[in-house]
Amino acid sequence: MKVVVVESPAKAKTINKYLGRDYEVIASFGHIRDLPAKDGSVDPEQDFHMVWELADRGASRVSEIAKACKGADKLILATDPDREGEAISWHVLEALNARKALKGIPVERVTFNAITKASVEAAMRKPREIDQALVDAYLARRALDYLVGFNLSPVLWRKLPGARSAGRVQSVALRLVVEREMEIESFKPREYWSIVATLTTTDGATFEARLVGADGKRIQRLDVGTGDAAAAFKRDLELATFQVASVEAKPAKRHPQPPFTTSTLQQEASRKLGMAPAQTMRVAQRLYEGVDVGGETVGIITYMRTDGVDMAPEAIQDTRKVIGKEFGDRYVPDVPRKYSVKAKNAQEAHEAVRPTDMSRLPKMVARHLEPEQAKLYDLIWTRTMASQMESAELERTTVDVTANVGPRRIDLRATGQVVKFDGFLALYQEGKDDEEDEESKRLPPMKAGDPLTRERITSTQHFTEPPPRYSEASLVKRMEELGIGRPSTYAAVLQTLRDREYVKIEKKRLQPEDKGRLVTGFLESFFRRYVEYDFTADLEGQLDRVSNAEIDWRAVLRDFWKDFSAAIGETKELRVTDVLEALNGLLGPHIFPDKGDGSNPRTCTVCGTGQLSLKLGKFGAFIGCSNYPECKYTRQLSASGVDGDGDGSSGEGGQPGVRVLGNDPVTGMPVTIRDGRFGPFVQLGETSTEKDAAKPKRSSLPKGLSPSEVGLEKALALLSLPREVARHPETGEPILANLGRFGPYVQHGKMYANLGKDDDVLEIGANRAIDLIVAKEQGGGRGRPAADPGRPLGKDETSGRDLVVKAGKYGPYVTDGEVNATLPKTMNAEALTLDAAIALVNAKRASGGGKPVKRGSARKSPARAAAGDKPAAKKTAAKKPAAAKSSAAKSSTAKSPAAKKAPARKSGAG
Repeated sequence: MKVVVVESPAKAKTINKYLGRDYEVIASFGHIRDLPAKDGSVDPEQDFHMVWELADRGASRVSEIAKACKGADKLILATDPDREGEAISWHVLEALNARKALKGIPVERVTFNAITKASVEAAMRKPREIDQALVDAYLARRALDYLVGFNLSPVLWRKLPGARSAGRVQSVALRLVVEREMEIESFKPREYWSIVATLTTTDGATFEARLVGADGKRIQRLDVGTGDAAAAFKRDLELATFQVASVEAKPAKRHPQPPFTTSTLQQEASRKLGMAPAQTMRVAQRLYEGVDVGGETVGIITYMRTDGVDMAPEAIQDTRKVIGKEFGDRYVPDVPRKYSVKAKNAQEAHEAVRPTDMSRLPKMVARHLEPEQAKLYDLIWTRTMASQMESAELERTTVDVTANVGPRRIDLRATGQVVKFDGFLALYQEGKDDEEDEESKRLPPMKAGDPLTRERITSTQHFTEPPPRYSEASLVKRMEELGIGRPSTYAAVLQTLRDREYVKIEKKRLQPEDKGRLVTGFLESFFRRYVEYDFTADLEGQLDRVSNAEIDWRAVLRDFWKDFSAAIGETKELRVTDVLEALNGLLGPHIFPDKGDGSNPRTCTVCGTGQLSLKLGKFGAFIGCSNYPECKYTRQLSASGVDGDGDGSSGEGGQPGVRVLGNDPVTGMPVTIRDGRFGPFVQLGETSTEKDAAKPKRSSLPKGLSPSEVGLEKALALLSLPREVARHPETGEPILANLGRFGPYVQHGKMYANLGKDDDVLEIGANRAIDLIVAKEQGGGRGRPAADPGRPLGKDETSGRDLVVKAGKYGPYVTDGEVNATLPKTMNAEALTLDAAIALVNAKRASGGGKPVKRGSARKSPARAAAGDKPAAKKTAAKKPAAAKSSAAKSSTAKSPAAKKAPARKSGAG
C-alpha cells in the first residue's frame, strides 16, 4: 500500500479513483502547522529560528497519516505545485519525522498541474525530492510577514489607537488606494470645449468631424478652454464652405490576449462576472480539485495560482482542433501563438489557467456545475480558446476636412473603423476598467476634393475628470505591474483591507476609510521605506531568488531586520503629539478642507482662537480644539462626515466619537451617531450618568452602511424600528421589520425570517415581507421557497399511492410517499412516465431500501426496538470539568462538517 498526501478531501477523493486500491489518499486540510501568534515564534537572536506548532486539526491529520504509514510501502507527497504546496509537504514530513512515524519508509514528492487521470499517472512516474529552495522561500516570506506584523502592529496600537494592524504587503496596497483618493481630492477640474460639425456628402450620407486645427496650428483636446473661444469657432464654421482634403484607409490587426494568469483571471471575473478576487479563487479551487461531470469526478481546469501564460504543446493542439471544429479553419492561425509575461517579477514555472480538456465545452458541463462555477469555467474556456484564434482584421479610415471662411482655414477630422474579419472577436473581447465608450463607426464613401454640406455645428462644454478610484480588478493589475505581492496573495490582501475596515467598496470602487488614511499617514511619516513600492517589489525579487537557490534566505532576513528593528526602536521615544502633528500636516487637505474664504481652516469655529487638531480617543481619532477643556468643540475626522452647517461640530459639551445629526422633531431630543464597543450606532437623547435612569433609545447600523452616510432622516428611520410592513394574509397579525443581533429580519408572531443581502430593512415592502414569512412557514429560509412539491405522475393502481418526481440534493428522484428511488443518470426527469416510475419504486422497495425517515424523528436503535421503544430514564448530567470540556470541544471541531471543507490557504499576504 502506498500513502498519498494531498491538501483537500475533494482532491483526495478524485485522485483515489484514478490510482485504485493500491493507494490510500489522505487530505492534510491545508497547512498542519503554523507559527504561534505570540512573541518569539521567529527569533532574530537565534538566526531567525522558527517555532512551529500543530493546530488541533493538524494534530489529528498527522495522527491519521502516521497511522496509514504503518506497514505502507511508500509515502508520496502530492500537494500543489507551488511554493505553498512545497511548504505543506515539508511540514507533513517534518511532523512525521518528529513522531518517528516513517521508520525507513521511502518518501517521494510529485506534482501535477491538472487533476486528470493522465496528469496524475504521469506525475507518479516522475517522483522527486522536496525542493528545499522553494521551502526556504516560503520560510523567508512567513518570517518577514511575522516580523513586520508582530513588531509594527503594536507600535500602531500604542501610537495610533483604533488602528488594527499593519502588514508587509497589505500596507503598500492600502497606500495605493489612499494616494489615489488624495489625487482625486486635490484634482482641479479644467474647462474645455469640443467642436463637432455634422456634414453631408454629395450622396446624402452624414457623418461627424471634430475640430483638430486652425490657421496652420494643431488644436489639442484642452486648447479650446472658454465658451467665448468655442463660440468664435462655431460662428466661423457656420459661415464656412467644406471640402474633403484627403481620405486614408489603412489595414490594422487586433491580436488576442494570452490565456489567464491568477491576476488576469481575478480582473476579468471582477469586470465580467462581478466576482471579488477571493470569491473567484474559491470557485476556481473547486473546478481545479474536481467536479462530477457525467458520472466522472475530474478537475476541469489547471492549477489556478500561476503567473505563467504558456500552455502545454498538447493543450495548444487540442485548442486549435476545437477552434477549427467550432469556427472553421479560417479562425485557426497558421502557427500556434506563444506568449510571454510582461509583469514585474513574474515566474513562468506553471502553465496558464486553462481547461484540462478543451473539447469539454461550457454548454456541455454547465448542467453539472453550480451557477458560479459554470460562469467561471465559461470565462476560462472562452479566454483560452480566443488566445489561440486568428487575429481580427480591421480597416481604419481617416478623413481630413477643410473649412474655409474668408482667408481663414479650419481643419476637421473624422475617423472610422470597420471589422473586415472578426477572428477572435467572434468569441471574446477583454473587458476594461476605465475607458471611454466610443463606438467604432463606418464612414460613408468619399474622395479628396468632394464638396460637403454643413448640417449643423455643435459646441459642447466639458471638464476634465480626476483619475477613477481603483476597482478590485484595477488594484490587482496595478499591484502586479509594480511587482507587489504574488498571485496567491492578491485576494487575501484585498480581503484583509476590507476586514480591517481600512477600505470600503462604493459602487464597485475602493474608497479608503479614515482609519486607513491614518495608518497610511503614520507609516509614511515614520516607516516610509517599508511602504515604498520599489522596496516591496525588490523584496519580492529577493524571495524569488531564494526560490531559485541563488541566495540564502537567512541573509535576506538579516539585511531586512537590521534596518527594520532600528526603525522600530526609534519609535519608542516617539510621543503621541509628534504623531498627531505629522498627521495634521500630511492629511491636512482632507481633515482641514479649505473654506474658500481665505481663512485658516484649522481655526476653531466655536471659540475662534483655538487651533483644530487630530486627537486620539478611546474609539479612535477625531478633531478637537486646542483650548480644551474651555472649548469642547469636536467633530468626526472625515470632512465628508460633517453636519449640514458645514463645520461638523458636536457643539458645546461635545464628546469624542459623537456626532450630532440634529433634533428629533417630535421629542426635540438630540439625535447622535456614536462609536460604540461593537461598532457605530445612532442614539436618541443623552446618556444619563444616574444608575436608575432609563437608557436612551439606540439602533445599530445595518451591515454595509457607513457612519458618514447617515443623516438625521436615516437615523430617525433606524430609531423607529421595528416598523410594521404588512399584515399576514391568513392571521391578519402584523409583520414587522427590525434589526437584530444577527442582522435584519422580518417577524410574524414567533416566526422570524432573515432578510436577503439585497433587502433593505428600511425599505422592504409588504409583498417581499409576506413572501419571506410564508416561505419560512413552509420550510424555506432567508427568502428561499419551500421544498419543491415536484411533478405529479399519477396513481399506482396496485398500491393506491400517488407518485411524484422531485429535484433532490443528489439528483432527481421519484417517490410514492413511502419509498424514494433515485433516477439513473440516463433517465430524464422531464420525460419520466408513470410506468417507469412505478418500476423504479417497486425495484427499490424489493431491495429493502429507499424508505424515507420523517423529519425530526430519530432512527430506532436495535436496543430500543427490543425494549418496545420505551424512552430512557432522564438522567442529570454531571458538569464536566473545564479541561474535559475543552478537550471535547476540540474533538468536536476536528470532526465537524465545517472542518472537512477545503481550507483557505495561508497566502503570506501580510
